[in-house]
Amino acid sequence: MEIDLYTAEAQAPVLGQDFLTWLWFKSEKTGGVFYTEKREAFVLFLEQRVSVQGGEGESKETAVVSGPMSEMREARIGLRNGKKVHQAKIRMEQDENAWQVQLSAPDFALSGLKTPKVDMKLEEGEDPDARFLEKMYLVEKSLEFLDSVYLDFLRVRLGDGWKNEVARVRAWMEE
Repeated sequence: MEIDLYTAEAQAPVLGQDFLTWLWFKSEKTGGVFYTEKREAFVLFLEQRVSVQGGEGESKETAVVSGPMSEMREARIGLRNGKKVHQAKIRMEQDENAWQVQLSAPDFALSGLKTPKVDMKLEEGEDPDARFLEKMYLVEKSLEFLDSVYLDFLRVRLGDGWKNEVARVRAWMEE
């Protein structure tokens, strides 16, 4: 199967918006519980900052909702009016560890990744690379979580059940 890169690039913003909108829906409906491919449980939810966007060209409208513990009512109203999630701050947790990252729909760009804190103090005789390697492990773990939820989304999006899933998302928007 040949892939037209121009068409794929043009579709990326729509796919990204569908993904973030679906992710918000799914995280609320599942209590935020997701699983990696290795069946490791983690929690993922949208928090504090969500941007929804709709329309095209000069009629493009964006609504940004932010604030600690925000219910994001305005963003949900935007969804009901046909907007889709354009950017979202995502929080992921596993055990006592927490990660935060901003994800952008048009290009899937990640920004502002915050991993769990790594104690930078070296014990005597400890490998000086240990802290760096621990930090890289935590970065990779966050990407594993994101890859897992994106794979879940693609299975639904490219499968036969997408129309039914869209109906469930619409019902959730109306709640």
